[in-house]
Amino acid sequence: MNDIKARMKSVQSTMQITKAMELVATSKLRRAKENAERSRPFYEVIKKAMDDIDSSGDVRNSEWCKEKTGKKTLYIVMAGDRGLAGGYNSNIFKLAEQLSAGKESLFLPIGKKALDYFRSRKKALYLSEYEYIAEADIGDAMDIGETVASGYMNGEIDKVVLIYTRFVSMLTQAPVYEELLPFASDDGDEKGKNKDLLYDGDAEELLNKLVPLYVGGIVYSALCESLASESGARRSAMSAANKNASEMIDTLMLKFNRARQAVITQEITEIVSGAAAQ
Repeated sequence: MNDIKARMKSVQSTMQITKAMELVATSKLRRAKENAERSRPFYEVIKKAMDDIDSSGDVRNSEWCKEKTGKKTLYIVMAGDRGLAGGYNSNIFKLAEQLSAGKESLFLPIGKKALDYFRSRKKALYLSEYEYIAEADIGDAMDIGETVASGYMNGEIDKVVLIYTRFVSMLTQAPVYEELLPFASDDGDEKGKNKDLLYDGDAEELLNKLVPLYVGGIVYSALCESLASESGARRSAMSAANKNASEMIDTLMLKFNRARQAVITQEITEIVSGAAAQ
């Protein structure tokens, strides 16, 4: 009975912690969800602008649109700063391993878990300065866009792939990837059909200015999506932990009551036996 009491006390203490973490995650999720929703219009506008330029056919021979013969791929991988979020981090790492298997790869991890993961596996890191994803902002995203675009144009990397978790709902977060460079419109069959597009200057020069903004904008949108997804995953994980702890306490209480009843029954039996012996 004393062992069961100690176990119940331990579970109750853990349950208090998980409840507090669930409340914190819920609070963070609300703000992160709002940020993710606010970031989507910029992503949609810059993506549409790039699609329009590509569909005009004026930049079909641009270096930004050509498939390069090299095989060095840069993977921008976004994960969380902490654990206790269910399969949030592990799902991202599984996707990254699947995409980079058998390829010459560079990694740009964003988030402490991502940085620790690739460092522990001795992966080649392109940048390692973005240790905490919660501290990254629009300025960091634009710096990444500039750096990645410069590295692509200089031949340091031949393809850029972004891996992050898309926030679908409070209960659903989907690990996804997106190929950023070389740039290819979603409407590949429509190239050359948008002939009425007017530019303020040369199309190639405009593309040179837009690509870093395009990469940075998508990176920032993915940052917001990842933060919302992490909070959602942690909230779900802590909610499940609370439910499991409550069920464990009920089971332990049942065992405790059975043990106490057995002790009472034994004491009654001993009293009755002693009375009968007299």
